[in-house]
Amino acid sequence: MRLHPAAPLLVPHESIEEVKINGYGIPKGSCLMVNVWGIARNQQIWSQNAEEFYPERFIEVDIDLKGKDFRLIPFGSGRRGCPGMQMGLTAVRLILAQLVHCFDWKLPNGMSTGDLDMKEKSGLSVPRAEHLIAVPKYRLYSNTREE
Repeated sequence: MRLHPAAPLLVPHESIEEVKINGYGIPKGSCLMVNVWGIARNQQIWSQNAEEFYPERFIEVDIDLKGKDFRLIPFGSGRRGCPGMQMGLTAVRLILAQLVHCFDWKLPNGMSTGDLDMKEKSGLSVPRAEHLIAVPKYRLYSNTREE
């Protein structure tokens, strides 16, 4: 979700008072757009490998799921955070666990992982430019007997 958020920009916000952030003046009443896509790829925040899928960066890191941890910025933050964040994280964990547990996954026609194209298209959401095609092979067998 960090590299491929559902939407590149969060819901617009309005500043309730004049403020200065990193030397930039933001007048009261300004419409603010948070560029989640840009933040997720910022090397000053994430390190030199910001654009790499490297889930180990989150091992043994305590992440606040209540909306104050900006590593989950695709869900928004604070009072205006996504009300479905907890359900979404739980559903993704459950579905992914079932897919990994029940199936062996292969790429089609001898394709290697290096051949995968992870480029995105621009738009209101951030879809992949090329569809991912993975071939599942069911690996759990039923214990029922035909009688």
